[in-house]
Amino acid sequence: MAEDDQEKTEQATPKRQRDAREKGQVVVSREVSSALVLLGAMLAFYVAGTWMVQRIIEMMRHFFSGLGTISLRADSLQTMLLHLMIDFFLIVFPVMLAVLIVGIAANIMQVGFTISSEAMSPNFSKLNPLQGIGRLLSLRSVVDLVKSLLKVVLLGWLSYSLIRGEIQKMLLLMRMDIMDIWTFIGQTAFRISLYTGLAMIAIAALDYLFQWWQHQKDLRMSKQEIKEESKQTEGDPRIKSRIRSIQLEMSRRRMMQSVPGATVVITNPTHLAVALAYESKKMLAPKVVAKGAGFIAETIKDIAKSHSVPVVENKPLAQTLFKTVDIGAYIPFELYKAVAEILAYVYRLKGIH
Repeated sequence: MAEDDQEKTEQATPKRQRDAREKGQVVVSREVSSALVLLGAMLAFYVAGTWMVQRIIEMMRHFFSGLGTISLRADSLQTMLLHLMIDFFLIVFPVMLAVLIVGIAANIMQVGFTISSEAMSPNFSKLNPLQGIGRLLSLRSVVDLVKSLLKVVLLGWLSYSLIRGEIQKMLLLMRMDIMDIWTFIGQTAFRISLYTGLAMIAIAALDYLFQWWQHQKDLRMSKQEIKEESKQTEGDPRIKSRIRSIQLEMSRRRMMQSVPGATVVITNPTHLAVALAYESKKMLAPKVVAKGAGFIAETIKDIAKSHSVPVVENKPLAQTLFKTVDIGAYIPFELYKAVAEILAYVYRLKGIH
């Protein structure tokens, strides 16, 4: 049985999930980020593609038209290269911005806003060559390798199939002008990117499901671990039981200390006892100051007799008071008449008018 308890067969508790998240152990798929980044880049090309082509044409026209006037001095060449780099940056900036935003959003979608200092702290044990070889030969590494190979094969076959369908049109490019060639290249590239992106989304969905399953498997706990966690978060059950026993005993003592000041004790007669206190000038109604069954009932009656507190037998009233009125609470209105009759009887015994 001890060995079975050590098998990690139980689902991770919420605390285990929170601790793992704080350590940076979250469900994340690189395929999801790759697919969304590709689609973001495609969207940026689709929206800003015409503007980017026009800027490239203007940059090339300006560059080639000024070839005859270019100075070969170092400062002139530096200035020209700087302008070319700035123009190139402005042209690709929409795509770079889209890729940056989508890349950040893809990670936030998967893991939320999570910053783990433990995950960012250096771990020199990862520099151990033996552990590194172990990770390379692990089942997860093999699965990642198989996934990468399948992805390359699938996307390669898809791209090849799309390009093969355009071969006849490619043969006609020699008769087209430069703008038609650019249009054909752009449309073909967009079509390939679109189908590739859709395929990557399907791959990303499957990979995310696998990563989630692997994450849940890694977080599984043994029965002993769950017991230990329960002790840490809620306390040892034996200690909690002992504390409850002490609290109950203290409550009973306080209750018994109220019996000598009671006005009357109503009994079942043997199983139940309810002590009532009433002072007309201080209380709105009689109050239950103690009650109990069995041994506690006998104790209440003994204390009452030793302090000359009247003990009256009324089985229906005792049962009702025991079941419906808490200690320290006033009796309900519907019991006023029955209790008043008993108090009147007690007052007559004491000679109180």
